[in-house]
Amino acid sequence: MDVLKNQKTDFKEILYEKGNWVARITINRPQVYNSYSTSALEELATAFRQAAFDDEVAVIVLTGMGDKAFCTGGDVKEYQERYTRAPHDYWKYMRLFGAYIESIVNTGKPVVARINGMAVGGGNESNLACDLAVIAEHAWVGQVGTGVGSVAAGGATQWLPITVGDRRARYMLMTNRRVPAYQALEWGLVNEVVPSVKKDGAFIERATPEQIAKAQKGADGYSISLEKLDQAVDALAQELVDKFAECIRYTKENVNFWKNFGWHQTIGHARDWLSVHYTSWEPLEGMTAFVEKRPSRYRMLRERAAQGKSSEFIWGAYEKDCPACGAKALPEEFTHCGVCGAELIGNHPGGK
Repeated sequence: MDVLKNQKTDFKEILYEKGNWVARITINRPQVYNSYSTSALEELATAFRQAAFDDEVAVIVLTGMGDKAFCTGGDVKEYQERYTRAPHDYWKYMRLFGAYIESIVNTGKPVVARINGMAVGGGNESNLACDLAVIAEHAWVGQVGTGVGSVAAGGATQWLPITVGDRRARYMLMTNRRVPAYQALEWGLVNEVVPSVKKDGAFIERATPEQIAKAQKGADGYSISLEKLDQAVDALAQELVDKFAECIRYTKENVNFWKNFGWHQTIGHARDWLSVHYTSWEPLEGMTAFVEKRPSRYRMLRERAAQGKSSEFIWGAYEKDCPACGAKALPEEFTHCGVCGAELIGNHPGGK
C-alpha cells in the first residue's frame, strides 16, 4: 500500500528489520527480560500492521533481544507504579494490549515465534497468538498471573485449552509451573526444539537442567548459542515464502476460527474485570512483592478472609466516620482519623 511506502524503523523499544521476504520484529528491552511497556505495545502493533500491509513481506518473525527472554509479558514494575494507583487506566492498557495481540492474529501472514529464552505470562500469550514456534532448548514457557495478582486472560485462558487441552491449561494457569522446551513440544506449545547449549564450542543434544544452568552462567566451558535457532527459523520462514500468499492468508483466517471465537467472547469482559480487580489488595500485594523481590503473602490474605476481615482492602472496608472533623468513609481498621488525627472508637460508621 502506498500509505506505508515510507516505513517506520525508528522505534524506541523494538527493532524492525526486513529482508529476503521476512520481517523480524524484536522486543528490545533485555534489561527487563523483554517485558513490554505501554509504549512498546503501541510500537509492536504498528510494526505488525506495517509488515501485514507490506507486499515485500511474506513471513513475520517475532522474538526478543538476547538469549535470556523471548518476552516476559507486561512490565510488572510499571503495573505496580501506574496501574495499581489508577486502575481505570488499566482498561486503556488492555485496549492497547488487545490491539497488539490482534495485530498478530490478523496479519494475514504466517507469524513465527523465535523463542530465544523464557516465554512467560504475556510472552506465552504472544507465542500463542503466533502461528508457529521454534524454541531454543534452554528456554521455557509458563504463566504467572495467579502468582502476581492477575489473571492471564489476554490469550492464555482463551487459547491454552485449545492448544494443550483443558487439564494442562489449568495446570499451567493455576500452578504457574515452568514448562521446559521438550515438554512444550510434546504439549503442542511449539513446533520444534533446537539445541542451544554448547560445551567447549560443541552443541549438546538434550542438555540436562544442570548443563543449561551452567551455560546460562557461562561456567565450566558451557555457553548459550542461538545459531541453530536462527537456522531453523530461517529455514521455516523460507519454506513458508514458497507457498501461495492468498492461500496462506485464507488458511490462517480459517484456522483462526476457534482462536477468534474464544478471544472475542471473553476479552471485553476480561478487560473490564482486570481493571476493576486492580482496585483490590491482590494485585497490589503480588506486584509490590515482585518489585521488592520478596514472597507474596498469599496466606495472609486468606487468613484475613477466614477471620471475617477484609481481604480486598488493606485497612478494611470504608465504613468509619470521624466524630471530630466529620471525615467519612475511613477504613474500619483505622484507630485514628487520617484527616485530623482524632481517635476513632469502634468499628462502625460514626466511630461507634
